[in-house]
Amino acid sequence: MRLLPGLTPANLGRELLGGITLVAIAVPLNIGYANIAGLPAVNGLYALIVPAILYAFIVSSRQVVVSPDAAAAALVASSVGGLVAAGDQEKYLMMAFAQAVICGVILLILGVFHLGFIANFLSEPILLGFVAGLAVDILLSQVAKMLGIKLEGGEFLGKLWDLLTRLGDVKWWSVAISVAALVLLVVPRRFFPQVPWPLLVLIGATVWVVLANFTSAQVDVLGKVEAGLPSLTIPHLSWSEWLALVPSALALAAVTTAEGLLVARSYAEKNGYPDVPDRDLLAFGTANIASGLTGSFSTGSSTSRTAAMDAAGSRTQLPSVVVAVATILLLLFGTGLLEDIPKPAIGAIVAVAVVPLLKPTEFAKLFRLDKYEFCVAAVCFLVTLLVGSIPGILVAAVLAMINVIRRAANPAIDILGMPGADAEADDGDGNARARLGSGGVTAPGVIVIRPAAPLFFANANVVSGAVKDAVENAGEPVRHVVIDAEAVTDVDVTAAEALERMRDWLTERGITLGFSRMRERQLERARHYGLVRDADRVFTSNREAIAELAGSN
Repeated sequence: MRLLPGLTPANLGRELLGGITLVAIAVPLNIGYANIAGLPAVNGLYALIVPAILYAFIVSSRQVVVSPDAAAAALVASSVGGLVAAGDQEKYLMMAFAQAVICGVILLILGVFHLGFIANFLSEPILLGFVAGLAVDILLSQVAKMLGIKLEGGEFLGKLWDLLTRLGDVKWWSVAISVAALVLLVVPRRFFPQVPWPLLVLIGATVWVVLANFTSAQVDVLGKVEAGLPSLTIPHLSWSEWLALVPSALALAAVTTAEGLLVARSYAEKNGYPDVPDRDLLAFGTANIASGLTGSFSTGSSTSRTAAMDAAGSRTQLPSVVVAVATILLLLFGTGLLEDIPKPAIGAIVAVAVVPLLKPTEFAKLFRLDKYEFCVAAVCFLVTLLVGSIPGILVAAVLAMINVIRRAANPAIDILGMPGADAEADDGDGNARARLGSGGVTAPGVIVIRPAAPLFFANANVVSGAVKDAVENAGEPVRHVVIDAEAVTDVDVTAAEALERMRDWLTERGITLGFSRMRERQLERARHYGLVRDADRVFTSNREAIAELAGSN
């Protein structure tokens, strides 16, 4: 197995150039995301070294870039901030590191036991609302930073009130730097997208601050950045503190899995190389553990950086290695260059990176296509924004389960008709599908009805009621009911009991119950529950059932 699949002498130059581009993007963003997470800038840079290298050599995806992102940083700040007393920076750091380790262990477990499918329960509307809620909270913080105001409020409404009541404290030189930065980040990018504008903005803003000799009363700067490489850091916390971090680590792992695997699959399909989801989860897990043990916070897939590398023509993980080397050199010899970076410029860079996470057009599309899905996204958005990230992800999980049960509780149920009947389509066995409730029988005295879903506690009574309605609306005497079980992939105890009550109802009316096209595994399960009895007929096809039962009337 090659350490960097896809790397050849022919594309080495292009990959190195992609690495230089990634350095220009990653360094300013990681400084900004560390600031969002409530950590010193250097801790954001540490994520670009050991975690990035290990990830690059393990992951199957040739393009997905691993790094802290805005949503993860906001989740770290909201979750850890609620567990640590104000001003206890050492404890805050230890808990942020421990959170990354727990997240990594969860991702490793998901990868080892092939459990990545769990993240599929975080549907697109849920992720849309959750990430947009975090994004609005981040934007508020960055607006305050661009105005030169330090917010004190904890949750969104508290911070918003704090900002509105302190508008008289605006630092106008900070505003000037922010406006200039925003103009450079937005306008020229349309014409020269390959230019590393975030890096140029940081350099230009820093030169401006140094030459103008601004004071802290005019512009806040990054300040002293600790030089040197990351060292092994073991979070020293009590068991109760470790356990308190599990819910937020689960949320981080869920978002990383859902977004990371989706991005990896999309680029693998686009550019024609293999993708192994379980191996990707192992890579994310290893990167997070390494991040926590080397003094950084949770990492995941960076959609924006991955897109930038794809646009630059990169098709390997070499750019991540280049970033790691460049960051090592920066931490050893260049931290002095970071001290005078103005925080308003960092705020502008992060704000521009976060705005695409809002996705108003996606909300509008959801509203047009499915009002229920739109409501799911809106609820996740509001809970995440107004209550917090952990309640947001918990509400998201509950809504996901409700959505699954809602859909499964109302399965498609077809009454089958003979070919030539007023029907919508053929069932593959020579019979046509008629609309439920349209009346009539499949054949004289016989109704064949097919539920297109597993039978379980949420839909058992729906299926039973559909059978009764079909009998009562038949318009002629019914002597036999056949359940076409071809689409029934599972049966639980509750469903078996409901169908037993339905059998009693049929027996009272002199109607027999039979089954057709039942899968062998489900037939064994149905016999175990007593749903299918020894005397019951189980037909191999609907045509066989109709031929035998219609002739017996």
